[in-house]
Amino acid sequence: MKYFYNLLQADYLQRTRSYSFLITLVFTVYMAYLFVPLHTASYTTLNVPGFKGAYNSAWAGYVSAIMVTVMLSMYGFVLVNSGIKKDMDTEVGLIIACTPISNFNYLLSKMLSNLMVLLTIVCCTFMVSIIMFFIRGSGYPFVLANFVLPYLILPVPAMFLVSALAVLAEVFLGKKTVLQFLLYFMLFGITMAAIKSQHANSLTTLIDPFGLTTITSSIAQEISSGFHTEIKDPSFGFIFSGKKAFQVFIYEGVHWQLPFLISRLLWIGISILLVYVSSFFFHRFDFQQPVSQKKVVAKVKETDGLNLIPKGIHRNLMPALVTDYSIFPFVKTELLLLIRKGNKWFWLVNMGLWIGMCFAPLTIAHAYLLPVLWFLQVTRWSDLTTKEKTNRVHYFTFAAYRPLFRILPAQILSGVLLAIVLALPVILRYAIAGDVYSIVNIINGAILIISLAVCTGIITGGKKLYEIVFFMLSYAVVNKLTFIDYLGSMSHDNRIGYTLILTGLNMTALLISFMVRNYQSRHL
Repeated sequence: MKYFYNLLQADYLQRTRSYSFLITLVFTVYMAYLFVPLHTASYTTLNVPGFKGAYNSAWAGYVSAIMVTVMLSMYGFVLVNSGIKKDMDTEVGLIIACTPISNFNYLLSKMLSNLMVLLTIVCCTFMVSIIMFFIRGSGYPFVLANFVLPYLILPVPAMFLVSALAVLAEVFLGKKTVLQFLLYFMLFGITMAAIKSQHANSLTTLIDPFGLTTITSSIAQEISSGFHTEIKDPSFGFIFSGKKAFQVFIYEGVHWQLPFLISRLLWIGISILLVYVSSFFFHRFDFQQPVSQKKVVAKVKETDGLNLIPKGIHRNLMPALVTDYSIFPFVKTELLLLIRKGNKWFWLVNMGLWIGMCFAPLTIAHAYLLPVLWFLQVTRWSDLTTKEKTNRVHYFTFAAYRPLFRILPAQILSGVLLAIVLALPVILRYAIAGDVYSIVNIINGAILIISLAVCTGIITGGKKLYEIVFFMLSYAVVNKLTFIDYLGSMSHDNRIGYTLILTGLNMTALLISFMVRNYQSRHL
């Protein structure tokens, strides 16, 4: 038990002291501020056409609880899925393997540390939702139970499942991070689609890990009984529908039924069971490689018992010294590092999507295939500026000749070149159509995702934050959220203003990157 507690404590403290966690926490707290908008806002987080809920305790508590459950389930996996990998990279796992802790206890400690990280964010959101109720209060009484109960019943079981799936993915998929992301997001998307496509019933309630159907059906019944109109299940998410006429209804919360509460406990049990099953397949950091049995025999020239006289180094036999202070050798090296990173067979998937963009309808290729293809390169771009510190060679790179004007620009150029080459089918098709505006936006988008990778990597020293941000951007673009359209795949009223905003963001991110890297190189 001593080892278990120490592992849990150390892992939780290590995670919560990282920049990626702090920035994710700030981002989630800001989102909590937006979860329950005022009636005058131009967006809604719960879409019921023609109706809006009164800002009472039940509405503020239940809506914010379900929103943080769905959103944190979506990107929380990216935040916590590297616990075992970190032990492998730092070789702490070799020490843990020598301790008497069992595989199940080790994996359970990882799952619980994942859970504690996610629940820390949930608790902060819980406090923000209460504060916002008092700030935006509309004269309704404060009922603490309307905040506590939904936050206990909805997010906690969902975070258990996310934490267990993160452990499961690391055990069975190892360091294949992109594959972990893809499978989890496919599972998340299929689950959300299955929930939304079915009407609320006992079976749907049991298979819903988020508790979404219970809340939506309760709201629909409240409106139907109060206004005598048929309401389909409401939908959650940030929906910008503008200011339209609506009626206000008073929501009193959910009357919790025993089967639903049992289903929440069941999801917690399933999560622990997944960790228990994965413990039978856990490698316990045993990566012994077959050692070649061939012995290298040094051939020693026989002498007559006399000592050999060293011949020394002859300068005329050495190749001529060539001095090259340009950045092109660095660009070539960085490109090779990007291309050779990961499994070479994964390029078949990239090639399939690249060819698909040549023949798919241009709108589909631009809005769906291109963001997916770019997101598949997340692990290549995420360590553009962090691999030096990861491999402990930053002492050499920072001491090189003008690293700020040679190494960093080479990293940026190599990333942008790879992104443009991947987007080449769409760019050429727009060039044939004479659409210069779309070409500029795609290039702007390529610079944006690389500048974000560079900026977040330099500031945080890690790649986790970029993976989270890039996923959120890709998810928003695929789901047609206009205000986060970094690719220019949607129509905008002010096209020139949109392009200028993207250009300004790129310049700001690059400027911050150069300033911070300049400080780091001078204060190593």
